[in-house]
Amino acid sequence: MDAIDAFDRDVTAALMRVAAREGWANTTLAAVAREAGTTLAALRPRFRDRSDVLGRFSMVIDATVLAGTPPLNEADTVKDRLFDILMRRFDALAPHRTGVLEVWRAMRRDPLFAAAHLPQTVLSMRWMLEAAGVSSSGPAGLVRAHALLAVWLSAFRAWETDDTPDLAPTMAALDKGLTRAESLAETVEPWLGGRAFSPPPSPEGPRAPLGAASEPTGL
Repeated sequence: MDAIDAFDRDVTAALMRVAAREGWANTTLAAVAREAGTTLAALRPRFRDRSDVLGRFSMVIDATVLAGTPPLNEADTVKDRLFDILMRRFDALAPHRTGVLEVWRAMRRDPLFAAAHLPQTVLSMRWMLEAAGVSSSGPAGLVRAHALLAVWLSAFRAWETDDTPDLAPTMAALDKGLTRAESLAETVEPWLGGRAFSPPPSPEGPRAPLGAASEPTGL
């Protein structure tokens, strides 16, 4: 598919507005086209169905987060970076919150819908790992992505009911999840052939930590 453009952003935002207003069950491609000020004919070359539009929404969110990711800063740990990246993901979702939560509730009612969206969400987690300087390649990367997905879901459940201006409950849940993942990684990562939460040794010797910043799958 072509690179994300203004059309993708308009259509995916329209999808969330329709879902927020009508509910996911009543979200049709025709309604999305009207909301976006376009036509079904314009949607057809890019999207197979509304789930395809939802998948594109996840890609738009990924791109927004990645575009705002600063260069790696060795003064931060990987945990610090993942915390920053996932909180910025919540920031990117915030303008679409009502629609996102409607989709989330639809997934909770329909496990098949949730399962269908799982690969896209795991792929998003892989990109978040890469942004944090952690390899998402191969079987080890897939394990890391699923671990990060578990952290994301825990924080997302907090975000679902978090109406505080500073998202303190969400931040607390995310920090707790990442702390657990960090502890688990100390045991698991050597078996995966990597060290996701601690820095690899450099030729000159030890270096500072790298860094810069069932339920349905979330967005």
